[in-house]
Amino acid sequence: MFQVKKFQGLRGLFKTLALSALLAAGWAQAQSGPVKLMVGFPPGGGTDAIARILADKLKDQLAVPVLVENKAGAGGQIAAQALKAAAPDGNTLFLSHDHSITILPLVVKNPGYDPARDFVPVAGFATFANGLAVSGGTPATSMAEYVAWVQKQGAGQDTVGVPAPASVPEFLVKVIGQKYKLDLQSAPYRGSAPMMADMLGNQIHAGVGSLPDFIENQKAGKIRMVAVLGGQRQAALPDVPTFAELGLAGFEDLPYYGIFAPRGTPQATLDKLGSAVARVIALPEVRERLTTMGLSVGYMTSAQLASRERAYAKTWARIIQDSGFKPQ
Repeated sequence: MFQVKKFQGLRGLFKTLALSALLAAGWAQAQSGPVKLMVGFPPGGGTDAIARILADKLKDQLAVPVLVENKAGAGGQIAAQALKAAAPDGNTLFLSHDHSITILPLVVKNPGYDPARDFVPVAGFATFANGLAVSGGTPATSMAEYVAWVQKQGAGQDTVGVPAPASVPEFLVKVIGQKYKLDLQSAPYRGSAPMMADMLGNQIHAGVGSLPDFIENQKAGKIRMVAVLGGQRQAALPDVPTFAELGLAGFEDLPYYGIFAPRGTPQATLDKLGSAVARVIALPEVRERLTTMGLSVGYMTSAQLASRERAYAKTWARIIQDSGFKPQ
């Protein structure tokens, strides 16, 4: 009897392994080519690095090549338009944070796409915090010291870099200026990498961006983060206070990262992609690398990511309207 049960158990294991192999093979056969994972920013920035970490493991889960393609420009708008035009076959995906999906449609009259109509969420995998960092050219190590330095050196005026125009970082620059009675002007870049280059070269004294954009240079002591968004301090930067702690409330809702496909992509394909993302971010080495970059890693289903988008859009629609900004 023991031998029979043992044989049945082994047979069940072999059937499971065979089924997994068939599913992988079926996915590969369904694909007409490699999966293209688009990023709306240049190589070298935080979003690009995140995409490459995931792509490297997704290729194993999907049994097809997964290639990162940088379609930089207009804060991710070009990549988003490319996703809208792509065939809904699972071959073209878009890895994006909140800016391209939620913020751009709020600040641009005709962005060339409507996320709710043209895209479908595949899965979310993390949230993160934006923050204010100062360059090595300033002596400031805190928000109070940065404010005092601007008041003394620039007569209350300074230029602060942001990775894209009409972005959450740009609105934060305005709010920070109002809070501390400073004349802060935003300097929009085409992504975080060129902004960081100017910060490291002391061409600008400060920048607002995401933790993944800043974390490595923060650890190296080349820049100093002085405040972050969120309802609590970030695990990667436990000594950096939140804006709420500094008296700037209303910015506790954290932005997100997700993967999106063209509307019309078959549900079976979306399910396979979403399951693959879940397995990848569950890998200890992936979770560790993303956490080290300043992300709070956590899987969101398609429905959960869609709900997250709606809530975030509601929060920022109010903030943008209160700022007096008019869609361009």
